[in-house]
Amino acid sequence: MDLTRTPEEEEFRAGLRTWLAKALPSLPPKPSPDDWPARRAYDLGWQRMLYDAGYAGLHWPLDAGGRGATPTQHLIFLEETEKAGAPYVGANFVGLLHAGPTIAAEGTPEQRARWLPPVLRGEEVWCQGFSEPDAGSDLAALRTRAWRDGDDYVVSGSKIWTSHAEVADWCELLVRTDPAAPKHRGISWLALRMDAPGVTVRPLRTLAGSTEFAEVFLDDVRVPVAHRVGAENDGWRVTMVTLSFERGTAFVGEVVACRRVLGELAREAHRNGRWDDPVLRRHLGRLNAEFRALWRLTQWNVSEAQSTGGVPGVGGSVFKLRYSHARQELYDAAAEVLGPDAADLGREWTLDRLSSLSYTIAAGTSQIQRNIVAERILGLPKGR
Repeated sequence: MDLTRTPEEEEFRAGLRTWLAKALPSLPPKPSPDDWPARRAYDLGWQRMLYDAGYAGLHWPLDAGGRGATPTQHLIFLEETEKAGAPYVGANFVGLLHAGPTIAAEGTPEQRARWLPPVLRGEEVWCQGFSEPDAGSDLAALRTRAWRDGDDYVVSGSKIWTSHAEVADWCELLVRTDPAAPKHRGISWLALRMDAPGVTVRPLRTLAGSTEFAEVFLDDVRVPVAHRVGAENDGWRVTMVTLSFERGTAFVGEVVACRRVLGELAREAHRNGRWDDPVLRRHLGRLNAEFRALWRLTQWNVSEAQSTGGVPGVGGSVFKLRYSHARQELYDAAAEVLGPDAADLGREWTLDRLSSLSYTIAAGTSQIQRNIVAERILGLPKGR
């Protein structure tokens, strides 16, 4: 892995810093965490600014509308935007980090031309329709059925934990197109319009009181066959591409954010006297080493994805497994440093604290990641 910064890449950093210094003060006030229509508008407005400045889809291939940036340029972008306090992808994270890269890797030229430009321009939001109420962590046990009727599929079933379904235009949807096939086969990956007749969205209120997740009910919804990405019944393989992006590169920016939070905690511990506790100091020191190692693993994953046509490898599962637990430990440490003062930091901090609990489940549970590491990296036999 060669991540040596060239003069061109340092010039890229300088140009990005200059642009951020001008662009960020022009942003409107950030909306309430609970107002998802307003957050959609805010997030897409930022995406449009990135697009107009040439920073949208920075690491996407040129033929997918991106800039084909080097791994180092991609990492510089993530570092500098986080350090500057730029908005996260927010409501557009599925389109930019999961569905869009999957379509870029697996879609037809027509599909790429239809769906990728609106994602990059900040015009359309995607959500993810994978999990189901009765499937648990066994994604391949999904039951949402799609049967062929001429040029359409007719889809019935339900999905749960569908991120941003209430503000999404499209959904990356997994359906069972051959119920007689073994469960890992007979699955297809469809692009579903969220305003199609028969789609019902019911928001779910989380522990933190937010509603970014939803149940989605599908009652004889017609989806054009042309909206299938990949071959019929080859959806499990396409899904592995999606999950590779979700685990391998989608959390990259969050590692930078966690390192920033850790630095803030250390400064606060010095200020409030908690730094005198040697146990806490060791805890923060170990977390610092942990996130430095995760950043190096991130660099490796981004570089590997670039060298293998843009699709991350199984190193994403190693990253996802450790990052999920490290993030939880970080916010445990934050509660220890801040004590009762944590309540004064507002709802945004509370949401981050509570959301950290979900990371060992989201994008594949830690148990699933351990199985992947054991079987595909260590070569251990599959469990019965």
